[in-house]
Amino acid sequence: MDVRRITINIAGRTYPLNVPAAEEETLRKVGKQIESMIKDFEASFDVRDKQDALAMCALKLGTNAEVSQIANVKNINASNERLMQI
Repeated sequence: MDVRRITINIAGRTYPLNVPAAEEETLRKVGKQIESMIKDFEASFDVRDKQDALAMCALKLGTNAEVSQIANVKNINASNERLMQI
C-alpha cells in the first residue's frame, strides 16, 4: 500500500497525517471544506473562538452523516420490499 505523508491545516493548526495515496485527495478536499465551514460560521454567527467554530462544524457534519445514513437505510428497506414483491 502506497502511504503518503501530508499536512492538513484546520483552524490555524497544522496536522501531519500518514494516509493511503488513494485517500489523499479526499482528505485534502474535506480539510478545505472544514476551513470553508469555519469561515462561514465565523461570518454568519460572529464566532470568534476557533474551538466554537470547530464544534459547530462537527455538529453539522455529524448531522449530515446521520441524515444520509437514515436515508440509505430507508432506500435499502424499500429495495428489499420491492425485491420481496417480485
